[in-house]
Amino acid sequence: MSQVRVRFAPSPTGFFHIGSARTALFNWLYARHTGGVFVLRIEDTDAARNSEEFLRVIYDSLSWLGLNWDEGPKVGACGGGELGPYRQSERGAIYKDYVGRLLSAGRAYEKDGAVWFRLLGDRHEVFDEHKKKTVTKVKTAPVVINDLIRGRVERAEDEDFVIVRSDGSPVFHLVNVVDDIAMNITHVIRGEDHLSNTSKHVALYEGFGVTPPAFAHIPLILKQNGPGKMSKRDQGALIEEYQRRGFRPEALVNFLCLLGWNPGDDREKMPIADIIRLFDLPGVNQSNARFDEKKLAHMNMSYLLELPAEKFVAAAREFFQRQAVPTVVPAALAADAAYFREVILLCQPKIKGIEELPAYTANFFAEDFSIDAKAREKVMAKGDPSARLRELAGALATADFSSDLALEETIKVMAAARGLGFGDYQPVARLALSGTNVGPPITGMMRVLGRERVLARLGRFVV
Repeated sequence: MSQVRVRFAPSPTGFFHIGSARTALFNWLYARHTGGVFVLRIEDTDAARNSEEFLRVIYDSLSWLGLNWDEGPKVGACGGGELGPYRQSERGAIYKDYVGRLLSAGRAYEKDGAVWFRLLGDRHEVFDEHKKKTVTKVKTAPVVINDLIRGRVERAEDEDFVIVRSDGSPVFHLVNVVDDIAMNITHVIRGEDHLSNTSKHVALYEGFGVTPPAFAHIPLILKQNGPGKMSKRDQGALIEEYQRRGFRPEALVNFLCLLGWNPGDDREKMPIADIIRLFDLPGVNQSNARFDEKKLAHMNMSYLLELPAEKFVAAAREFFQRQAVPTVVPAALAADAAYFREVILLCQPKIKGIEELPAYTANFFAEDFSIDAKAREKVMAKGDPSARLRELAGALATADFSSDLALEETIKVMAAARGLGFGDYQPVARLALSGTNVGPPITGMMRVLGRERVLARLGRFVV
């Protein structure tokens, strides 16, 4: 078999949708699995809707996900190639040449200022009730598509169709096929919603005298609630939103590959090297995949928990730098680097997503944090919280703050001497130190804050 060449051909007419990312990913995985070539081609012939901003989003999103392209627009280390240009807006002369071939061969003709592709077969006139006019129907044999995912599919075209509009702009069907021919694409991997176009594309391939590539139509991604395909307006649909929220790109890639593909076992969390090794088109499902944001969030959390310390701290700092929370973020970024690191690593096992960090760590970087009213009411209603705080402050005044274990032992010994337990001190201590009833381990919080700040906060809270 000749070298596999696949392509991803997005239009820069909107933000980058999760379905587009999954299509790019499946093409990239197949290229990497087979040792083939992944081509990025920009379908930007819709001048009225194209945007350079949206084009940058495509480049940035693919790069963030790690989907490097071998051929295509030159962006950083990606792109280049001998078969460009890789933007359709720069390929007008190529399309004119191919249309000329069809006209010369009698497989295309001009009508009403447009160019039409001519189907081969017996013709007859019928009145079309929908169009309310007489049209020419063509009796052709059904097109048989041996789809690598859907299996055998038969579709029939029975009318000639436009390939160049009256304004001179080429139609999607033409440029799609011409570019795949000119770029030697061997496999077309795209969404199932394009299956209805494939009979037109096969007819065009035959018109050019070219064997069509192999087709593989992947299942749709359904919205997480209710029927229908996930659209750009649905929650969780845009890749740049996950990037803004600090999701790990490897978690999103892992999640996306499981939307319609099965590695053949029960594994879900897999390193990309394993995914590349196992990915193949026979493992892609025919049934549509339902998006599950909770599952994605859980997978993201598991990747966050496994990040090495320095990588997690760097990711946290980068996320803080992109935020605009008025008081928390500047204070956190202005803090001593070693202190910032300790705070972030203390919180790493407790958060579900990196986007939680500014609020979760706020009390580490400010002394004027608010007190949660409900938490205060609940904590202060039990026992004698003021007495517990005074006892705790007395014990901590001479305690060893070098480790969580040492602090825990100090509190346990003090509590036992009064016939109490660690749990009698923890809730009110947490409220005094953080203003809430949730957070990282209380002894870890004390160790990171340090004796001076801990005693000051306990003292302020005693009533």
